[in-house]
Amino acid sequence: MNIFDAIDLAKSKGLDLIQVTEKVEPPVCRIANYGKYLYSVQKKEKKMVKPKGGELKEIRLTFNISPHDMETRAKQAEKFLEEGDKIKINMALRGREKAMGYYATEKVKIFLEKLNSIIPIKTERELKREPRGFTMIVSKQ
Repeated sequence: MNIFDAIDLAKSKGLDLIQVTEKVEPPVCRIANYGKYLYSVQKKEKKMVKPKGGELKEIRLTFNISPHDMETRAKQAEKFLEEGDKIKINMALRGREKAMGYYATEKVKIFLEKLNSIIPIKTERELKREPRGFTMIVSKQ
């Protein structure tokens, strides 16, 4: 169809002439509402752009964490790892707790054992002492 005839037909219907593809000869066009077309294209792009996983999620442990809370956090960490995320384990120490670093490292090791029994993990960054406690990064094997 001639382009001018197509434009006249679209205007008579109160719609727009939208070029769908330019790769073929002659170009493919359709008659539709341009606003609705843009909205549908944006929705398709948004759906395609969603990369899942690869983020860094944080699990915070405290100095006096109970065994049940540790299990709960291990299950949450498992969920993050299943989605493909990495986990930053953060053991925050305050006040006099900073003097008992060996006890805090034992708590982190216990947490890692529980997590490793649920899902196999590998260490991205070893347990590191920081001014406010200990941190470590793990991911799924």
